[in-house]
Amino acid sequence: MDRRGFLKAGGAASAMALSPWPGRLAFAGQTADGFTVLRATGGSAPLLGNQGGPTPLWAYNGQTPGPEIRAQRGETVKVRLVNELDQPTTIHWHGIRIDNAMDGVPDLTQEAVPPGASFDYEFTVPDAGTFWYHTHNRSWEQMARGLYGPLIVDGDAEDVEHDLTLIVDDWRLGPDGAIDAASFGNMMDWSHAGRLGNWVTVNGRDSPRFDLAAGTVTRLRLINTANARIFTLAIDGLEMQLAGLDGQVFDETVVLDTPLTLSPAQRADVIVTPAVPGSHALMAADRGEQVAVAQFDVSGMADAPCAYAVLKPNGLPEPDLGSALTVELLMEGGAMGMMGSAMMGGGGPGMGRGMGPGSGGGMMGGGGPGMGRGQGGGPDLGMMDMRELVGNGMAWAMNGVAGMPDKPLFAAKRGQSVRLTMINETRWPHAMHLHGHHFRVLTRDGKPEPMTPWRDTVTLDPMQRAEIALLADNPGRWLLHCHMVEHMAAGMMTWFEVN
Repeated sequence: MDRRGFLKAGGAASAMALSPWPGRLAFAGQTADGFTVLRATGGSAPLLGNQGGPTPLWAYNGQTPGPEIRAQRGETVKVRLVNELDQPTTIHWHGIRIDNAMDGVPDLTQEAVPPGASFDYEFTVPDAGTFWYHTHNRSWEQMARGLYGPLIVDGDAEDVEHDLTLIVDDWRLGPDGAIDAASFGNMMDWSHAGRLGNWVTVNGRDSPRFDLAAGTVTRLRLINTANARIFTLAIDGLEMQLAGLDGQVFDETVVLDTPLTLSPAQRADVIVTPAVPGSHALMAADRGEQVAVAQFDVSGMADAPCAYAVLKPNGLPEPDLGSALTVELLMEGGAMGMMGSAMMGGGGPGMGRGMGPGSGGGMMGGGGPGMGRGQGGGPDLGMMDMRELVGNGMAWAMNGVAGMPDKPLFAAKRGQSVRLTMINETRWPHAMHLHGHHFRVLTRDGKPEPMTPWRDTVTLDPMQRAEIALLADNPGRWLLHCHMVEHMAAGMMTWFEVN
């Protein structure tokens, strides 16, 4: 299996249809004090289907993806993480407008949970939608080994007959079908596109099949959990109606006339309503080539016209652009980039072209909040050229600083609006993720965005500029980083503060 091996022409699908999820947790309380337990431990999954044996992985409760956690909007979620790995770990609840102390970022919101220890996460879910959870310590390794799962929050009386969660991931496997562990930390990956796999799964399975009924409205919750791969997805022969992105649904669905693009960490809610029996493939594309990664088998006949799916937006408060704090973030570095040098482990306010107050400082070796090779800061190494940066595990910089800065990109008062311009002066795309907040994309390269849904992750193409707006209404210290997690580990991360 080579790097492009996932574009296999005819991998055999599983003979039987799968249930929507291999395991689901409801919050009825599974311990005496009302916590549901997630154990980060070893496990395995039949990633290769009938083309090989089970692949050893790291998993939550022995399965990957981890159990689907389902809650009702406004409910309190209580999860006890028990670490049975030989590395520290945490859980980040991706896309949830969460209490800062529960965000799961080592050295920023909590200490990493050491082997043999546990940590209690307790938070309220304010929004209905499609979210997920994943490790946030050594993400470039722990996510690639399988430490993630879906978090689904149901709204009030949503008119959808069936609900199906589909997690799409790529894995880098060796000839024996095991995780290619020798390539973890490869600077070629870290300075280029990130760790791209050679095998694609849906819900941890090779080419699974799912049963649908003709005339039935189905909500597909698509989640991209890959380390770095941007997936382009379409369903052969079925109309896809886009109902929401990143956990926030629209006022009205939008019929997709082109394939759906999902960068790492992004989610999409898609409505499909097959009218007649048949089989339809979920297609994934890479550089123009397409491969079927899952199959939908439609049975029965519709007795009446298909019902319309009604989903209710969460009603997030809008930012006030007229009084917004203006901030600029310059992204540099990577292979074939134009960055000559950057500050590592030092610097002061205003490095690079940052407009936010107090940009500067840094941590050595990707130590930052558990994202890089180490677990803490290092000596003040000052300005380095690109060769020196790479020698220290860095390849990217934001506002002239490689790695986690000591001071925030910006500090905002609670309730203050922020207008953030991100400039990608690299040769690679970046999926930029803000913790604890959602935002609207206003412009790309100075042109108004034709559709401005709420997002928590936005993709900037090479040499592209994007302007976003958010209401900084969630107090705490929040991470902002590229979700191509190798880019994050190699320097592309910063943070902002709301107080």
